[in-house]
Amino acid sequence: MRTRKLLLAGIACLTLGACTTAGAPDVEQAAATVARPAWQDYVQTTIDQWFALDPATAVYQGAHQYDGKLPDWSAAGIAKRVAFLRSVVDNAGAYTNLSPQDALERDHLVSVARGQLFWIVDADRPHRNPGWYIDGGLDPNVYVSREYADKPTRMRAMVSFFNAIPQAATNIRANLQTPLPASFIKLGVAGFGGFAEYYRGDARAAFADVNDPALQAEFKAASEKAATAMAELAAWLQTQQTSASQAYALGPDLFARMLKETELVDISIDELEAIGRADLKRNQEALKVACARYAPGKTIPQCFDKLNADKPAESPVVTATKQIPDLTAFVREQDLVTIPGTQQALVRESPPYNRQNSAYIDPPGPFEKGIPSIYYISPPDPAWPLQKQRDYIPGKNDLLFTSIHEVMPGHFLQFLHSNRAPSWVSRIFVGYAYAEGWAHYAEEMMWEAGYGNGDPGVHVGQLSNALLRNCRFLSAVGLHARGMTQAQSQKMFEEQCYQVEGTAEQQAARGTYDPAYLNYTLGKLMILKLREDWTATRGGKASWKEFHDTFLGFGGAPIPLIRQVMMQEPEPRAVF
Repeated sequence: MRTRKLLLAGIACLTLGACTTAGAPDVEQAAATVARPAWQDYVQTTIDQWFALDPATAVYQGAHQYDGKLPDWSAAGIAKRVAFLRSVVDNAGAYTNLSPQDALERDHLVSVARGQLFWIVDADRPHRNPGWYIDGGLDPNVYVSREYADKPTRMRAMVSFFNAIPQAATNIRANLQTPLPASFIKLGVAGFGGFAEYYRGDARAAFADVNDPALQAEFKAASEKAATAMAELAAWLQTQQTSASQAYALGPDLFARMLKETELVDISIDELEAIGRADLKRNQEALKVACARYAPGKTIPQCFDKLNADKPAESPVVTATKQIPDLTAFVREQDLVTIPGTQQALVRESPPYNRQNSAYIDPPGPFEKGIPSIYYISPPDPAWPLQKQRDYIPGKNDLLFTSIHEVMPGHFLQFLHSNRAPSWVSRIFVGYAYAEGWAHYAEEMMWEAGYGNGDPGVHVGQLSNALLRNCRFLSAVGLHARGMTQAQSQKMFEEQCYQVEGTAEQQAARGTYDPAYLNYTLGKLMILKLREDWTATRGGKASWKEFHDTFLGFGGAPIPLIRQVMMQEPEPRAVF
């Protein structure tokens, strides 16, 4: 934190539209200053209004005065949110003469509002994508797994939550416009159906030991109504499969706009694709060298077969639990980055409603106190053939870099820093490319720092994860801007990035409804270039820790904004 404050204090004028020529303000500027609240007052008021409109985000961030509430997904409620976001863009953007730190916060806030407007208005997610609701508040995991209060208190919050679900389901069905793409329907059926199962099953089991018969009865009744509403929504979506389309693509213009509005990356599709292909080639060449040592005389697919066949001796959950202390010790011994506080990450199996990705972490929000992060690992789909299920379980070196990505020094460490950022905007709103870019960068950085002592099997594990993200990048471009089919995407994952069938199928489907999943590689490449440029005048690798602490100290702002400040450049730029 100190590094960041010194850096900001040393910048005489950050050109984000915040600096003006010295001298007395004119009458018009003075009147505007009087009419508007002070910047920090405006930020607080805006966050309060944001949370009121999106209480699911508030609860996830640990603001439990919003417990039990869901967003208003009626047509009027969505219109109200859009109007609010537009007001943030206009009103926050009108603030000038701010300090460099406040100017950065202003531009971050405007960027978040513009990004959300893109997904709601331009991409029309409320009407086209069930994922907008699955990720937008239907998950009760905060109440189940975060012990921020005693169980009866959390049960009462869940009763309110469950009671709000039937109306939410009614709004969702009214909003979703058919025909929907087949992969979107599959996502919705799995998500809504999984919630129904979870509401009736694990959610009840988690509170079975609460000795309050009246509360238990109320809890069961509310959860049953909520589960029924979700099951009916899933069943309705199931009936839409016969009319399903393949119209998932944003199209090149909207895809380019997505990058600009959500990540401040303003480049052509051709340039973007060239960047992705260059990084794919870099990792493929590194893989040839690593495989020649790891599996001499074998082909690349046979090298990956060896990697995938070397399964953990114990379950992935048990294995990952044992990996984390070793990774933490290495980060400390190499002095790579500061590890704030004493919090630890726990490892659990993913709940059934949230297994569309192989692993993820649920970090506590900045308002939480003493709550652990939980690293979830998804088991294979039991409906798959046995061999496909076994193939889906990662090899131990593949799993190792997933643990690096999700925990140390990836997301877990990242959120330890972001939850301590000076700006509440940067604590609450951690961007996609910033978060996933850092975690993916951490994988490569750990190998560069010497983790694994040059073991080629460890290097193949790192490259396996890098190639997965390379194909996400190119799949996103292909599916949404180049006319690629889902089958062609799956083939690319299998043939160019050497992913097994189950993973390739899952990742190709994800690309249709998550076009921004190119942000893993996109963010990593921006961070690598920023590190190269920033450390060039500060001793190179010797200044890595200072670079990491400074970068993480910004919380979750878009990487081009962070680059602007760290490199003292006149404008935010995406540089690769």
